[in-house]
Amino acid sequence: LSDEEALVEIACCLFDAEKLHLWPAAKLAGLSRGEFESELASRGIDVHRLDQTYLDHELEMSAKSWKLDENERRQ
Repeated sequence: LSDEEALVEIACCLFDAEKLHLWPAAKLAGLSRGEFESELASRGIDVHRLDQTYLDHELEMSAKSWKLDENERRQ
């Protein structure tokens, strides 16, 4: 295992453990964001992580958007 490969492994593990966000982990690995996302995908690590709080927020914002659209159509 080369030093470069070890950094990629460490960065992937830290990202997977939610100790580093995507861009800092990519920088640690010495990769572009796209290259790092490819490394994550090759290891079966999800790049985008949706939790319940995020989903609740998105649903709330979508509902507000629909209400705004309905009000505009009534005018």
